[in-house]
Amino acid sequence: MTDTDRDAMIGKAETLIEALPYFQRYAGRTFVVKYGGHAMGDERAARDFAEDIVLLKAVGINPVVVHGGGPQIGAMLQKLGVETKFVDGLRVTDAATAEIAEMVLSGAINKQLVGWIANAGGKAIGLSGKDGGLVTAAKLERTVRDPDSLIEQVVDLGFVGRPSRVDPGVLLTSIAAGMIPVVAPIGAGEDGHTYNINADTMAGAVAAALGAARLFLLTDVEGVLDGEKNLITDLTPERIAGLREDGVISGGMIPKLETCVEAVEAGCEAAVVLDGRVPHAMLLEFFTARGAGTLIRKG
Repeated sequence: MTDTDRDAMIGKAETLIEALPYFQRYAGRTFVVKYGGHAMGDERAARDFAEDIVLLKAVGINPVVVHGGGPQIGAMLQKLGVETKFVDGLRVTDAATAEIAEMVLSGAINKQLVGWIANAGGKAIGLSGKDGGLVTAAKLERTVRDPDSLIEQVVDLGFVGRPSRVDPGVLLTSIAAGMIPVVAPIGAGEDGHTYNINADTMAGAVAAALGAARLFLLTDVEGVLDGEKNLITDLTPERIAGLREDGVISGGMIPKLETCVEAVEAGCEAAVVLDGRVPHAMLLEFFTARGAGTLIRKG
């Protein structure tokens, strides 16, 4: 063994030792991970993600994956010649679109991710919010302000929902059996209809219901940035409100942070927004002192 090889091995051992306190502290706890964005469209990134999830399970942590699939739904709709309309970033979902969304999310994407985890040596089970009564959905309502009259108008988004009730029984049963649940963001309403649910929102509701130690939102940005575009490593709900009022937090980051705040205020220990484009970003965030994203917890 050369000196270079020895130094590399020592570096790996030191990384494991650095992670040891985190292994011990969170053994038996649950992590909920929202998987989407760049990682879903890149095979190498998908393999890295699956390996991370299997590693978490191997060290005694119970991962639950909630995945998105907006681009894949859009591609299928285009292929089938179905027009798509968005309001505030939410897809207006008629009955035909809802059927296609369920097919893509609960079918192709869900089972592909289950397959990646299996290839990495894990045992995953594919579910949707409809399975075992996991998520009861309610119709999501949105209002928009008419630019001329400035009057708020209700917009009908069709079969777009939000979690109104989460029963984690099927997740707990799966975890107890040594499985890694992989959940598609589809829920059944009390009206009997199927609803498409935003994956971030779904993950936050599941994390709260499970009392998860962590909610990870993998995104296509580094995390939450300050006015000088530097990463903010720690936030509280109070500081988030202030940054939003000052205009530092805007656009698509607002609903993500709303999800994080709702989750930590409803029972999740902490939430993290981090860059899913970085290989093993979730492990870097959690198992090293340096971290890799923005951590949100109660002040």
